[in-house]
Amino acid sequence: MNHEQSGTREPMRRVGLIDQAAARFREEVVSGRWPVGERIPTEAALVAEFGVGRNTVREALQSLVHAGLLRREQGRGTFVISSSELTGTLERQLAGGSRRHYLELRLALDSTAASLAAASRTDADVAQLRDLRDRREAAWSHDPDARARADLDLHRAIVEATHNPLYVTLYSSMLDVFAVHMRDDESGDEDAAHRRHHELVEAIAEGDADRAAVSVAAIMDPFLR
Repeated sequence: MNHEQSGTREPMRRVGLIDQAAARFREEVVSGRWPVGERIPTEAALVAEFGVGRNTVREALQSLVHAGLLRREQGRGTFVISSSELTGTLERQLAGGSRRHYLELRLALDSTAASLAAASRTDADVAQLRDLRDRREAAWSHDPDARARADLDLHRAIVEATHNPLYVTLYSSMLDVFAVHMRDDESGDEDAAHRRHHELVEAIAEGDADRAAVSVAAIMDPFLR
């Protein structure tokens, strides 16, 4: 019986112990065992679970704070704020962009994703896209955060339908950046916006890459104007 089967953890080697601890903790975040938005176990609990000293735990956690995965809150504990180190890096690198810059970037990414998804989507992808499209429309009577999240959920699913893991990683890492800049977007014509998203999903379902890209451009055009 190996360590995983027995429920015990393999002891860490002393060489590079902080790096090893940081790698273990990073895996907890990336795997989702420490979910985004949740508080991680206390330092004392981590000392007991991983069999390393408190200073090692503290320094390893601090390295993940610097990487943008965790955030310490005085009196509350340490929380997971991202499952990707790329998110924090992108947020810093893209911090100086104007609203139009973000819209142009999203147009480029979403157009390409829609074309690729039209060529690579599965029946399961199509079913999910239609469901998320309907959820997006239903969310439009709620607050701006709910609308932005429902919109991004649909567009992220389109990226996932490309079945390109690099594209998915990049786009997922940018969702928080997009959410901030798209939260208050209003197209001025809700019915037209819903119709364009319906056309986008159906173009992908029918495997029409050109029409899918054109649909994305139609969705973004009112904002860019």
